[in-house]
Amino acid sequence: MKEGVLPLAAMEKIMKKNGAARVSADAKEALRDVLEDSARKIAEKANQIAKHAGRTTIKAEDIKLAIK
Repeated sequence: MKEGVLPLAAMEKIMKKNGAARVSADAKEALRDVLEDSARKIAEKANQIAKHAGRTTIKAEDIKLAIK
């Protein structure tokens, strides 16, 4: 089991709010891994966008552009 940034309890909460009756530990870890990987890619792209604009601060607009 690798250590993640996002808490496993939050993963369970997301899945239960979307209809899951029970959630396995493996499912929580898998969702965390996928979300953290996506977040890492978005953050990297947003950072590139901010640098291209001559800023060191990532803004909400950078995140929105990075997702597109």
